[in-house]
Amino acid sequence: MLYQRYRETRAYTESLCEPLEIEDYIPQAVEFASPPKWHLAHVTWFFEEMILRPHVPNYPVFDQDFAFLFNSYYHAMGPRALRAERGVITRPTVAQVYQYRAHVDEHMQRLLQSDASESVSSLVELGIQHEQQHQELLLTDLKYVLALNPTFPVYRSDFSLVSNHNQDNGWLEVAAGLYPIGYRGTGFCFDNELASHQVQLSDVQLSRALLSNGEYLAFIEDGGYRDFRHWLDEGWAWVQREEIEAPLYWQHIDGEWFYYTLGGLLPVDPKAILAHVSFYEANAFANWAGKRLPTEFEWEVAASQLDWGKRWEWSASAYLPYPGFTINEGAVGEYNGKFMVNQMVLRGASSATSPGHSRTTYRNFFHPPMQWQVSGIRLAASV
Repeated sequence: MLYQRYRETRAYTESLCEPLEIEDYIPQAVEFASPPKWHLAHVTWFFEEMILRPHVPNYPVFDQDFAFLFNSYYHAMGPRALRAERGVITRPTVAQVYQYRAHVDEHMQRLLQSDASESVSSLVELGIQHEQQHQELLLTDLKYVLALNPTFPVYRSDFSLVSNHNQDNGWLEVAAGLYPIGYRGTGFCFDNELASHQVQLSDVQLSRALLSNGEYLAFIEDGGYRDFRHWLDEGWAWVQREEIEAPLYWQHIDGEWFYYTLGGLLPVDPKAILAHVSFYEANAFANWAGKRLPTEFEWEVAASQLDWGKRWEWSASAYLPYPGFTINEGAVGEYNGKFMVNQMVLRGASSATSPGHSRTTYRNFFHPPMQWQVSGIRLAASV
């Protein structure tokens, strides 16, 4: 039942905030990491602005200012507050944001327990999927902010996000051939997973295991961050400009490597799966190792035989539209298509991804320097 899924999704978002103190809801350390309060309000804004206002006669808007304050990047929905200044929105209060959520939930219940049209149901499904995406972002954005605290606060002692170990090893061979790519089912998918088409692959091997911390430490200790030969030119400029020496959240203390986790500052587990590396780092490691990153199409073809879902996995593919891709009319058309430039595709899911929010055709995408997602490395080798 759609309403039941709506309720469960909304409740899960709020459960992620249960360990927070009121002070944790507000700060924004960098432009790309939004505060928890903003995430809570923005996903609610989606249901109010995209569904309730246009589809419920005489709907009582909770607060007219919220349409401006909690819009993200939807130009079709009007002006918006600056992304870099979401952390200075001290009003409305956290309590008022929770009241906003309750108000919208009440009216969504009425709508969904009536005979909602197919078009409204489709928008509600998109809203659920949108909120699930923000659940993951809420965690990763929160981790970024908490990591800047000098006392390395604990979100939850049993919630590190980076403690997973590989359950497989060796190499998987994918034979050359013509393979179908893209979503072909009848359930939900994002528009960037369409349209289904065929891709020619050459013989390739993919590692069954994701890269471990110990394997990446060998790259660090071999001077990987000091040798330009492993790096793309933009990546080498990034390493020098930002003085990058290790994955995000790693610290070298008294000769030992530690990393900040949502469970606090812990010694780096060499057997755990590597996380929080950029595309530049992933590509540099692959070059150092004499391998390469898989294309997103190689990954999708191999996925049914791989253990995946613990890390977002950088691919060698630029984020581009599939043949036949079309952008929808209106605000929902801004969801994916306009971002298809200067970004790289990640495949899979991560330990921060919400339950049920993953499939082999899912295409995540970020700019090459981004490290703050739970991203890792799977190697490939041409045969």
